[in-house]
Amino acid sequence: MSNWLKTVCFLIGSALLTRWIPFSSYFRSLDTMIHEFGHAVVTLALSGRVMFIELNADHSGVTYSSVTNSWSLLPIALAGYTAASIFAVVLFKLQSYGKQQLGLQIMTLLALISLILFVRNGYGMIWSIGFIALNVVMLFVVPRWLRDGYYLLLAFLTLEESVMGPITLIIYAVNNPAAAGDAANLAKLTWIPTIVWAILFTLFSLWCAKSAIGAFLNRRRPKAVPPAYESYK
Repeated sequence: MSNWLKTVCFLIGSALLTRWIPFSSYFRSLDTMIHEFGHAVVTLALSGRVMFIELNADHSGVTYSSVTNSWSLLPIALAGYTAASIFAVVLFKLQSYGKQQLGLQIMTLLALISLILFVRNGYGMIWSIGFIALNVVMLFVVPRWLRDGYYLLLAFLTLEESVMGPITLIIYAVNNPAAAGDAANLAKLTWIPTIVWAILFTLFSLWCAKSAIGAFLNRRRPKAVPPAYESYK
């Protein structure tokens, strides 16, 4: 089976199976947080100002910011879906090395930074506090097998959302281009059609998904430690 076919099968399987897991909808906001965090970081890197971020219960989000240079709007608009797709790869790369604990620590730290610096709407703040608290429990209270299972759930949900988001943009670009979020903003900045940006985001997300699934299927086994020998005189 080709790597692309494996990727599609895993994405479809994940989309179907995760719908049966209680409260899975709650954790889908992780992808939204990473998306908006990407916008915020690039805004700050380009000397802009992030006023606040909204995370909504329907998994949508908005980053309100101001910039001094109009050209900086281009990389800022590109950052959201790009960051979400790359983050999904990072989660699976960490999992392939058995670094689930580090992955959870990174997620918790990003949520904490977002809560302190950016997120200001009611749902977003409540979600962030709950997500941080649950991660702390998983890191310090529950057995490792449960922590690793929880991590894998988050990784697959993030991967699934990182792909479905751009695909949704394509649908919006066809039916209502003005509602296509970042793709619509990029179209205004570059005069490249909204549908083209939506397709580019989707292709990038699929390429990242292929890398993520490859890491998942080729998990590295820890190297055996050679026995130690002691010599005596």
